[in-house]
Amino acid sequence: MMHLAGVRNGMSVTLGSGWRWGLCYLMIAILGQQSSANDSEGPPNFWKAGVARIVITPEEDVWLAGYGSKRVPDGKLHELWAKAVCLEDADGNQAVLITSDFQGIPKGMSDRVFDRLKEQFGLDREQVMLTFSHNHCGPRLGEDLVDYYPVEEEQVALVNQYTEKMVETIVKLVDESIQSLGPAVLSTGESSATFAVNRRNNVEAEVPSLMARGEPLAGPVDHSVPVLTVDRPDGSRAAILFGYACHPTTLSFTTWCGDYPGFAQLELERLSPGTTAMFVNTCGGDQNPLPRRSVELCERYGKELARAVEKALQQPMTPIAPILRTAFEMVDLPYLEVVTQDQLSARLNDSNAILARWAARLLAKLEAGESFEPSYPYPVHAWRIGQDTLMIGMGAETVVDYALRFKREYGSNTWVCGYVDDMIAYIPSRRVWEEGGYEGGSYLYEYGRPAFRWAGDIEDRIAATVDRLVRQVRN
Repeated sequence: MMHLAGVRNGMSVTLGSGWRWGLCYLMIAILGQQSSANDSEGPPNFWKAGVARIVITPEEDVWLAGYGSKRVPDGKLHELWAKAVCLEDADGNQAVLITSDFQGIPKGMSDRVFDRLKEQFGLDREQVMLTFSHNHCGPRLGEDLVDYYPVEEEQVALVNQYTEKMVETIVKLVDESIQSLGPAVLSTGESSATFAVNRRNNVEAEVPSLMARGEPLAGPVDHSVPVLTVDRPDGSRAAILFGYACHPTTLSFTTWCGDYPGFAQLELERLSPGTTAMFVNTCGGDQNPLPRRSVELCERYGKELARAVEKALQQPMTPIAPILRTAFEMVDLPYLEVVTQDQLSARLNDSNAILARWAARLLAKLEAGESFEPSYPYPVHAWRIGQDTLMIGMGAETVVDYALRFKREYGSNTWVCGYVDDMIAYIPSRRVWEEGGYEGGSYLYEYGRPAFRWAGDIEDRIAATVDRLVRQVRN
């Protein structure tokens, strides 16, 4: 017989799998009848949750983000979405997780969103994670990867208008999630999917033949698929939140699409009508879906990920007690060396167009009297959901070592989410920094940073910050 362990008012209970949901909902109903509170407030000692979603597909010809080139949209395979789940525990503590099909949200946009959420809803920074899938078939935003693209005034205006619209859209989305708060049961589980490949340690062209021969691929990976469900008292499923560590770079064309996470969400919503599926990219900075570059493969990976989620849902899920604790901190990540005027001048006519645009833009800042900070503020979140489910949120493109390390240190119920709040740059571990290469070497200029490389101790700084925050939420 399958069993599920749960906790209520300090008492441990074990439920046979055939009864677990019916009994949970019966408990909600009984407690609701016993409560003198308004029905809309929900029964005591259970979660409240609100879910919302909104289309973010551009109506104008904002270029697609990523790949270091001008890419004008030529249509769409499916809509792009932003989605939100607002959670409220038994003590009234709230947090909002936002997912999106964006390639990268820049600090200039996310800061405005956080300011508005504080002003309108009283939500502090520690209560909101603004995530993006890092989808390369999504639109440009603000100053994200600003030197990647040729400068065309009409396009700059379109991007600025769209970015401003998205600030309003995200605020509206959060409002709708708060307004839809209602009684809920949260549960968690895990499965796995194997299409992510460490791109640093495997030659892309060789991967299909290696797979065909059944030979093991090299390098660290995180194939886990964490799953969290939000269910209503009537038995309906409001949301499925799931994660995976892999770049959404299956496709490189110019058609709006959510890449494999988009197809995975569509498949889950097809299988569970009325459910909102939400994807977070965990730590996929050095992971690629391989082989790739076809819609057929993209759909296949999406369905494989959806099947992994469904497999988790078919197993006994662990109920999460209505306890929510949140913490947040900015940690300064130092550059190895801030770029100088002479270094910039020497690259004004570089054959690498991104490098030349970066040099010209930063040189103009220096000539205007500006100076460059020696570090960058890096956002780190820690949320405790229930007794032992931990969600760590980290800015930008974190490599897989961070997920493996923090799950080893804090337990298997730990989600380590990259691509949160700010698309800063690649965030290498010490191992990757020492190895160099694209994710660990001198490529910060691609992200507009005033340096070529991070200092070698950034993993230690991030890990110390994560540890402080985890201690806070676990106390």
